[in-house]
Amino acid sequence: MPPLLPRSLHRLALRIAHRVRHVWRKVAKPQLRGVSVILRDPQGRVLFVRHAYGPPNWSLPGGGIGRREAPEQAARREMKEELGLTLGAVTALGTIDETISASPHSAYLFLAEIDQAPVPDGREIVELRFAMPTDPPQPVSRLAQRRIAFLLRS
Repeated sequence: MPPLLPRSLHRLALRIAHRVRHVWRKVAKPQLRGVSVILRDPQGRVLFVRHAYGPPNWSLPGGGIGRREAPEQAARREMKEELGLTLGAVTALGTIDETISASPHSAYLFLAEIDQAPVPDGREIVELRFAMPTDPPQPVSRLAQRRIAFLLRS
């Protein structure tokens, strides 16, 4: 199905939604669940992404978990939607309990090896970069730093 909005309007809508969601989370403080996926290429580099919304930091790909969705299903769906990747084997690394926008958040962390080139959707993800986990691109988000540290400890 073709997209309903041109990319530029879609990115604008994402930026507005990001701000509204941030305020809503600070007020309502809902329990959040999400996934982050560390995608590693054959050279051991990790894929970092830049979103069309929020601070211009480098992050890891991921997203929210649907109501009736298992964390691994969410991880696979997000990688397909945002990067055009169909993941093979996925390893669950663990869960990180944290706070995002004053709301409690459980982040399910996964690792997947990839040998295909990811393609950013150009709507949510606007830039990609592979880097060694010990030398991530700058500026890297606080959440991505925490997840990479988790990987390096495991």
